[in-house]
Parts: sequence; structure tokens; C-alpha cells
Amino acid sequence: MSEAQKYVWKGAIPLQIHLHESEVTTLPPPSPALVLAPRIGYLPLLVSLLKPHFSTALPPGVDTVWFDYKGLPLKWYIPTGVLFDLLCMEPERPWNLTVHFRGYPSNILLPCEGEDSVKWSFINSLKEAAYVINGNCKNVMNMSQTDQVELWGSVLNGDLESYRRVSSKLKLETFDEQYTENIDSVSTKSEQTTGDTEAAGQVKTSRIPVRLYLWTVNDDFDDFEDAPKIDNWDKVSYINRPVEIHKEDSKYFSLTDAVKRLLPEYFPESSFVNEGDANINQSEGEEGECSRDPASSCQTPEITEIKCVRIQGIEPILETPFSWVVNNLMNPEYFLHMCVCLKVSEANAVQ
Repeated sequence: MSEAQKYVWKGAIPLQIHLHESEVTTLPPPSPALVLAPRIGYLPLLVSLLKPHFSTALPPGVDTVWFDYKGLPLKWYIPTGVLFDLLCMEPERPWNLTVHFRGYPSNILLPCEGEDSVKWSFINSLKEAAYVINGNCKNVMNMSQTDQVELWGSVLNGDLESYRRVSSKLKLETFDEQYTENIDSVSTKSEQTTGDTEAAGQVKTSRIPVRLYLWTVNDDFDDFEDAPKIDNWDKVSYINRPVEIHKEDSKYFSLTDAVKRLLPEYFPESSFVNEGDANINQSEGEEGECSRDPASSCQTPEITEIKCVRIQGIEPILETPFSWVVNNLMNPEYFLHMCVCLKVSEANAVQ
């Protein structure tokens, strides 16, 4: 159990939740609810805390709870931390959300029947991840009822030790622990030694379940305050695509390499011809060179730039070994959720 994993499980977002003005039936209106929401949790799981706070102000009717941020309905099956990372490029603390107990926008959001819907969405994601990693999901399908209850309870309660005890039975290993515990010695590819190459053999071929939330901008920005805001889900591409890590990629397969492999639409395969050119120097804003036409020479500058990769509230250095990112920053359902912003010239925009 790494320190990074402990931080991920303890991570929380301070929320200030307001009842929508159309549902307020009392004067004065109720004060906003202040809640510390777990990053790995889901917004519908907060209802048991919010309902007592707002119950005296609600109009009569059946509860159909949903949340919005600046008018944008929030997708309940996306972890709370991922929603925050995606919609708040410049972190807002507390995060001001609006809760609705009426008028569910079924044309935008999938139906949600409370905790049961969230639980089964989680279990289905776990099955999907197992299939990506092992080629089948029989270990998840064969979980005992007791283990299912303990696993879900560990997520609800943020109990990492309980989670590890149950999840270890699923045998969903992505990278060898021996490698992931030893990243301090990682250097650039040009500094590889024979010993490094031998150590790389410890890393098995792996398929990593990834959920990527992509939005693109055409204009550059230096400060997140100036970044275009996401006010419509049509601006976000939701990509459910595994990353396959081959043994020959060695332990120097970086976060940059993973992003490029996930997004061949923006980074043509030719950008991997020279693996040394695949790295992006984030601090200096250097861009590699490639051509969208495989038959042409690589003399034109690459016109897609990685502006931001945010995972679990942090923006890892793009040269970070992807194996470390996976083993330390993945969510409990074994998916790595990545929020990625690309600067794309209009000529290279993917429709």
C-alpha cells in the first residue's frame, strides 16, 4: 500500500450545496449545506446528508435528486473527484453546486434510483475493467455476496485496508508491485543501462482500463483562469479505451506515451517512430514533429499540444512512468480516470 494510494482514498472536495431557488418554499431560504465529499465517491451518495438539511423547505412531491454546476446537470456515475477536475480547471473551493429534488432532466442524465443505481454502476464498471485486464470477468461474477457487501462498504466508508483485502481476491493486477514501488531511480531514456533493460523484463504485458475525458481548445492560454469553460457535455469526448503496454515499452513508457496511444486521432502513429521524440517537455512547451500524411516527410510541426492531464486532482509530470500512475492513482473500480485538455489547431480538429 503506497502513500499515494492512501492520499487518493483520503482525498475529499469541500462542497457548498444550494437548494435550487425554484424548490424553496420557506422564508428565509435554507442556508447552503457544507459537505466534505470523497473524491472516489459519487454525488447521489450525499443525498442522505442533504435531505434532512433541506427537507423543511421542499415542495410536496416525489424526490428525483440531481445536481448541477452553473446550470450544467452533473452525470451521477462519474466520480465526484473526476467531475471537479474536469469542470474546475481553476479549482473552486468550496465547490458551489446546486441540488434539485424535482424536475429530473431525463433527456440529459441516465435514470438514478439512489445508492442502488450507483452500486450497480460501480459493479458493472468493475466487470468491464476485469474483462480489459484478464480477458474475462469471472472473478467479479463469482464474488460472494459477503465480499460484494464488504467491497462496496469499503468504497462508501473510504476503508482502503478492507478494500485491498477483498479486491485482492479478484486478481486484477496491472503491473508488478516490485516495479511500481521503485520509481525513484527512473531517468530519461537516454540514460538507460543494461541493468535498466533487465529490470524492464519484470513488467508484464498489460491492458489498462482507462476512462478519458477529453476537451479541446483552439486558442492558447497560460493560466487556467483563462481556459474555456465546459458548459455543455457536447464539449467533452468520453473515451473508454484501454492502453496496451507491451514488454518492449519497458518501464519508460510514460504518461505522454499513454495519452498519445489513447488518442491516435490527434497523434498519428508516425509520432511513435522515434520514441525519443514522443516526450513532451511540459515546462518549456516544446512540441514534437510529425506529419498526418504517412507518405510525407516529418518536417511540419506537430499541431496538437497536451495542455493539461489531471488525475486525482494532480497534474503529473508527463514523463512520469505510466505504471506508477496506474498503480497509485486508479479508482476503486480499477479504471484510471484521466481529464485531458488538448490545444488543437482548427486545421487538425477531429470532428
